[in-house]
Amino acid sequence: MMHNPPFLLLSAIFFSGLVIQSVVGPKTAYGFSVELIHRDSPLSPFFNDSITSSELLRKNALHSMDRIKNIQSYIDQKATQSVVIPNGGSYLMKLSFGTPPVEYLAIADTGSDLTWIQCAPCPQTQCYSQGSSPFDPAASSTYQKLSCVSEACQALARKSCLNTNECEYFYSYGDNSYTMGILSSDTLSFDSSSSQKTSFPTSFFGCGHNNQGNFRRPGAGLVGLGGGPLSLISQIGTQIDHRFSYCLVPRSATSSGKLIFGQEAIISRPGAVSTPLITKTPATFYYLNLESISIGDKTAQAASSQGNIIIDSGTTLTILESNFYNSVETMVKEAIGAEPKQDPSGTFSLCYGAETNIPDMLFHFTGADLRLQPVNTFGANDGLLCMLIVPSNTNSNSIFGNFAQINFQVEYDLQKRTVSFAPTDCTKQ
Repeated sequence: MMHNPPFLLLSAIFFSGLVIQSVVGPKTAYGFSVELIHRDSPLSPFFNDSITSSELLRKNALHSMDRIKNIQSYIDQKATQSVVIPNGGSYLMKLSFGTPPVEYLAIADTGSDLTWIQCAPCPQTQCYSQGSSPFDPAASSTYQKLSCVSEACQALARKSCLNTNECEYFYSYGDNSYTMGILSSDTLSFDSSSSQKTSFPTSFFGCGHNNQGNFRRPGAGLVGLGGGPLSLISQIGTQIDHRFSYCLVPRSATSSGKLIFGQEAIISRPGAVSTPLITKTPATFYYLNLESISIGDKTAQAASSQGNIIIDSGTTLTILESNFYNSVETMVKEAIGAEPKQDPSGTFSLCYGAETNIPDMLFHFTGADLRLQPVNTFGANDGLLCMLIVPSNTNSNSIFGNFAQINFQVEYDLQKRTVSFAPTDCTKQ
């Protein structure tokens, strides 16, 4: 019988030093790619044409501020929740579970590790409506429950051992949503954009029988793309040459972005720049070192600490430590010269009239100067242009959000420990 533990006991904080054997399977020679759909884009099943783009931007901005608080709590280990707020997941992807494969739509997140999906039996009182049948383990010939002594189970800080020796996992989120069930393995497969199916046997995931909170149809679960040992990226590392990349399209685009694995993820176009990935705890997050930001001949210096910014696809805004932000805001005001406008909603710190000429910004990462255009740094908000860089409301790591990454191919090479950026029209990928 599933039981309901207190929310504060629910978590999935991984032991950062533990390395789990990669899944067994043939190496993917050339890699593969899948569609990456922003939940608010016209291509998304979550799309609501009654909500204006300005309302969506403000909603995503508030989600960003909640997310940074949860990230910092996770880092400080002052809270037991995981980082992602499920109903605010930014990007969606399709993947299939089992043999024969059954396809589902799930949140893709680089700030989370555990992949999970709703599984039968899933009573209405314990599961949310996803608009399709939950995954039925009994219908898959390759499904297995993992034991309490398995390496994967040992990687979970919060779990319990059932009388049947099965590993029961607990995973909660910053908004008190949670999933719990049996840690399991099965074949995960992806329909590549080349119309071929790529499969990975014995992949670990959470088979959720009790999933409550702010989850919404048609998302059936979550795909963890973080750096921890149970993430999908860590599990299939040897099959994808320990590399993946993505290309995020503007919100208004009528095409989807791409999530790319293996050899196809390598940036081959000119203009690419690379910066080291900084190894820190917890291993879930991807840390970079941001040295400064400049506009023209003016420069704002960041605090000189290693791994001072997390690159995160699940956060909309770019969030800077408060003192650093203040220096950047002063520099932006001097460069623009016009009188700022007050944001009536109180969401954004710095706004201007819609016809304001916005300058490019140079983000100086260690070894990589990244030029951000106005589409990356300002957004339209009810007749204003508002800066999508905001101050942190905690003394925390900074976040390099997904607006700043639009129209870049961003490659993660986890063997060389680098992140590379190349300016790209992602609508043509």
